[in-house]
Amino acid sequence: MRVKKQKRHRRAVRFYTACFGFREPFKIFCDGTFVHHLVVNRITPADTALTNILGAPVKLFTTRCVLAELKSLGGNYQESLNAANNLFTARCDHETRKSAEDCITEVIGENNPEHFFVATQDADMRRSLQKIPGVPLIFALRNALFLEQPSSFQREFAKSAEEKRLHMTDLEYNMLRQGKKRKLSDDKQGGSSNASEGEIDDVSQAQIINTNLQMNGSDVKDKVRFKRKKAKGPNPLSVKKKKKKPVDTITTSGKENKNGEGTVRSRKRSRKRSRKNVVVGNA
Repeated sequence: MRVKKQKRHRRAVRFYTACFGFREPFKIFCDGTFVHHLVVNRITPADTALTNILGAPVKLFTTRCVLAELKSLGGNYQESLNAANNLFTARCDHETRKSAEDCITEVIGENNPEHFFVATQDADMRRSLQKIPGVPLIFALRNALFLEQPSSFQREFAKSAEEKRLHMTDLEYNMLRQGKKRKLSDDKQGGSSNASEGEIDDVSQAQIINTNLQMNGSDVKDKVRFKRKKAKGPNPLSVKKKKKKPVDTITTSGKENKNGEGTVRSRKRSRKRSRKNVVVGNA
């Protein structure tokens, strides 16, 4: 039940913020009956309780007429008077004291320009304020606070105002027609000047084309020349290093030694022929 109540309150707050321009912190206009109910049922602090209902910070207001009415009710309402004196005082400009209902109705006016939430326990006043567009109403039952849902009159007023915003007014339509006529007349006047400017542009473009032909020698436009990528060598870091060959110490005859020690004679070995081979050959 509590979740449904919070959803209803949030839906009503969104309606007033979207359709009538209510902004945080919300201003709550409290009359004497509402303040007295809060004091009797110990719904304190009042601003915290109202913040929990609306889901946004609030400021509580009253008027001098409401304070004077509480003061005239006697000692039974002294605590309520002390609590009401702590609220912000809204300007009512009444030289003589009026009833709280008349004072609040005059401050709200025809369309509630100050965007007040009205908190009251007076059912008749709530019923009369429902006929004024953009007036949210708050009341209390024992130790619980409630925000009334928008009335059918307020919903129809918001719907008609939205339709008016969507359609063009007569003044806007006339302004649009005058703007179109002015634009057409400017186009006609600037037609001759635009023609001469066009001829100048054509001449300049022809001169540019002739210069390009002289430079290129043909009608073909210069093509973009891309550089061909040449084959590069392998990455030196990824190539295996060559092994060094060992230095030869053997030298040939008549050649210099690699160590630079001069020439070295090569000795040839001659095989001695054995006697047996000599005898066989003679035979």
